[in-house]
Amino acid sequence: MKRSKQLLGAVSTIALIAFSASPALAGGSTAGSSITNNVSVSFDVGGVTQTAVTASNTFTVDRKIDVLVDFAGTAATSVAPGAQNQVLAFDVTNLSNAVVDIRLAAALNAGNAANIANFEVYRDTNGDRSLSAAELAAGPITYLDEVAADGTVAVIVIADIGLGAVNGNEFDVVLTGTAREGGTAGTQGAAITQTAGANTAGVDTVFTDGAGTTDAARDGAYSDVGKYVVAGATMSVSKTSRIVSDPVNGPTNPKAIPGATIEYCIVVSNAAGGATGTNIDVNDDLPADVSYLTAFGIFVDGNASCASGTRGDNLPTPTASYISGTHEITADLSNIAPSQSRSVYFRVTID
Repeated sequence: MKRSKQLLGAVSTIALIAFSASPALAGGSTAGSSITNNVSVSFDVGGVTQTAVTASNTFTVDRKIDVLVDFAGTAATSVAPGAQNQVLAFDVTNLSNAVVDIRLAAALNAGNAANIANFEVYRDTNGDRSLSAAELAAGPITYLDEVAADGTVAVIVIADIGLGAVNGNEFDVVLTGTAREGGTAGTQGAAITQTAGANTAGVDTVFTDGAGTTDAARDGAYSDVGKYVVAGATMSVSKTSRIVSDPVNGPTNPKAIPGATIEYCIVVSNAAGGATGTNIDVNDDLPADVSYLTAFGIFVDGNASCASGTRGDNLPTPTASYISGTHEITADLSNIAPSQSRSVYFRVTID
């Protein structure tokens, strides 16, 4: 946001005025300070230099209140359904010419409220735009205490994404910073009120902030928006079986009679356009009237046709196993990228 500044000055055809140099800060001259302008006029009478006449003018610098909140990211933050403590980073700057407290409030501005919850704000003490364990342990904040003129504080907004969120869902989250009276450390100051009417001899207050995402110009507040976008994995599973052989016909036109060998095929697929599925665990409870065929084993990471898999139950680090006590097959699959499928297949005999 562009800010304009007005400079006060005086021009005289008979006076030379000296000003002291000072740093150019966004906040400007400190509220409550005095600015004195001295003028001296020298003159001659009858060729003789007379005593110069002088005058001065002093006024008090009024207080301008200007807060800026700026989303620190450059794009939407990608999140997964069910993810917790998802981060949006913001910078909060006091552009006022006085110390103020800044109240902070995060809220959903657009998106399905049923699939996002638990908004909190934390100080980003190390400025890395992420939430560390120490920052989380320090607890959430509701305001920034005693922010100096031209001071910037990095903060983090977090929220939990609901399991019901689906790929492509977006959530716009607004962080609003509102100036409050400063001067008392450890206590959030009172609301600030603009000075009404004409300029007074004391320190008047003027709101100079611009219009933010959800607030109006010159209201003592400023808001900006960060965005979450859901990149979910749309997973599906199918299970089929085929008769490999039977005791009478062998592999030629086998039938599902007792003693027949059945191959089960479990295919896990990830739809296009989503995120990669990770930590994929398959659990299959076998029917009571079949027996697991140990000699064949359990093959993992096969293709959609249940071929080209690796026998996972005989690897140094098992990725598959049969649990006889529960009559259950367990298997781990490698990550499944969008538009990709992986399978688990094994064999049983009909009792």
